[in-house]
Amino acid sequence: MAETDWVACVDDLKGVVLDMCGVLYDSGEGDGAPIAGSVEAVKRIRASDLKLRFCTNETQATRESFVAKLRRLGFDISVSEVFSPPPAALAILQERGLRPHLLVHDGVLPEFDKLDKSNPNCVVIGDAADNFSYKNLNDAFRVLMGLEKPALFSLGRGRYYKETDGLKLDVGVFMKALEFACDVEAEVVGKPAQMFFKSVLADMGLEPHEALMIGDDLVNDVGGAQRCGMRALQVRTGKYRPSDEQHPSVRADGYVDDLAAAVDALLKHRSQ
Repeated sequence: MAETDWVACVDDLKGVVLDMCGVLYDSGEGDGAPIAGSVEAVKRIRASDLKLRFCTNETQATRESFVAKLRRLGFDISVSEVFSPPPAALAILQERGLRPHLLVHDGVLPEFDKLDKSNPNCVVIGDAADNFSYKNLNDAFRVLMGLEKPALFSLGRGRYYKETDGLKLDVGVFMKALEFACDVEAEVVGKPAQMFFKSVLADMGLEPHEALMIGDDLVNDVGGAQRCGMRALQVRTGKYRPSDEQHPSVRADGYVDDLAAAVDALLKHRSQ
């Protein structure tokens, strides 16, 4: 199959949803680094008639903080266009009257300032990075084991992600440990949950078949979007591995070298 065969399937496209880390930039020391061509690719989408949103499982900072970082890297992005797990989890916890024990990164704690955290009746786990110590995991384990009806919320379920110095373990690894130890199934808030993608589509005012997801994570970005009825491309940047293209159960609608190549092919096809 030719590299650009996928463009024939998006003639009715009205919107594009972009993953962020691994598609727009690689995180790491300082602000990280933009992936070559990605800043201009975002500008080109904005200049077209396509709607644009950003869908991320970033849980090491508030939306305001990491949008400010991306703007410093040169990206034209506003907070209202970005969908991430912490605000979605906050809404769920408030709606259900839950008091969380938080095992998250220090940078995202302000998202939960409004919540009562005394006598917790659930656990929320995110990409806590160095906060994933034995003690902190064991504290979360003890909270869950002390509840009659344990409730575990995971801000995404990624296995790993890429920073400028290499691959890093993501929240899904630690989520699985707590699930196994406590005999509980986590409620995932973020990709690949269908409700997360549906909230993005609702904001765009689009049906699933009218939107295209572009991500570096085959299972969470591509597979999650496809289960929601969207089409999805995988970029060969970020956490991509060649073995992804032979995955036994998830196959992207197309594979592209990077975001710039995807936008080139897409806009060229739409201009014909």
